[in-house]
Amino acid sequence: MTEYRIGELFAGAGGMALGAKLAGFRHAWANDIDADACRTFRANLDGHGEVVNCPVQDLDLDRLAPIDGLAFGFPCNDFSVVGERNGTNGHFGALYEWGVHALRHFRPSFFVAENVGGLASTRKGGDLKLILAALRAANYNIVPHLYRFEEHGVPQARHRIIIVGFREDLGIYFRPPFPRQQRVTCREALERPPIPSDAPNHELTKQHPRVVARLGYIKPGQNAFTADIPESLRLRMRSGATISLIYKRLHPDRPAYTVTGSGGGGTHMYHWKEPRALTNRERARLQTFPDSFVFHGGKESVRKQIGMAVPPLGAREIFSALLDQLQHRKVRPVKCLLRHSH
Repeated sequence: MTEYRIGELFAGAGGMALGAKLAGFRHAWANDIDADACRTFRANLDGHGEVVNCPVQDLDLDRLAPIDGLAFGFPCNDFSVVGERNGTNGHFGALYEWGVHALRHFRPSFFVAENVGGLASTRKGGDLKLILAALRAANYNIVPHLYRFEEHGVPQARHRIIIVGFREDLGIYFRPPFPRQQRVTCREALERPPIPSDAPNHELTKQHPRVVARLGYIKPGQNAFTADIPESLRLRMRSGATISLIYKRLHPDRPAYTVTGSGGGGTHMYHWKEPRALTNRERARLQTFPDSFVFHGGKESVRKQIGMAVPPLGAREIFSALLDQLQHRKVRPVKCLLRHSH
């Protein structure tokens, strides 16, 4: 059986890499600017090839091993609905160009590019059109698709645009994997089986008594603004604004809301039964990382690595479908959820 080698830009802690590995691919090399994320990647992905810790602009492509495929989850900061929405004009928004540059340099058979769902709406959809045009101009047949990862075995409502491309001469257009019928709940993810008390990255956050008291009035699925909270414990937001995820408690019988990698008080995700924030290990489970996957760095660095990762089991679904089509096996067709496809 042919072994396909992948290179990855903006690899982070290795969520997409682990998904690709589970599907049968091997990494030839990976790159990320975050030193802790690179340590995590090296420690958990055997046979990962070289992991280069540097800004993508400083990466010397000439000294990297040849690859059959390229993965790049280019930074989402300028496309996220919780950011400033600067799009491709922002500091991070233009980094997709380095993915295009790598495609032109290596000419791999395929690529997988990932970003937030908000990419479709920044500058009225102009950013997505610009990025798709650049990928087509590199001579790839591309198919963008909006994935709802809760439909692909991930216990979390995480919606991401993933663009899969095959080199034009292969004559293949990607067909996204078919959604699963059964969704995984928070309770199933966190309790079946229970997380061992000595599991790595499982340190509890010390909660202020006021936070504990506030959580006592918030029911599963509610947040600080939808719950009936006494006046003395209510939050005061500027201009009367409310943020739906502030002190929001998970609902045990539904997939979680989106795991994020940063944010201040009230944004850490909260247990449905215990009056506390989730641990990093619990967040990692919602992202479908196995308990054996150890994250390196301080507590906030680990939170960032987990929140910014592609869920490995979601990535496995995509890479498995890609492998089937690369090897000309039949795949059940799915209607594309984005315009501008092909």
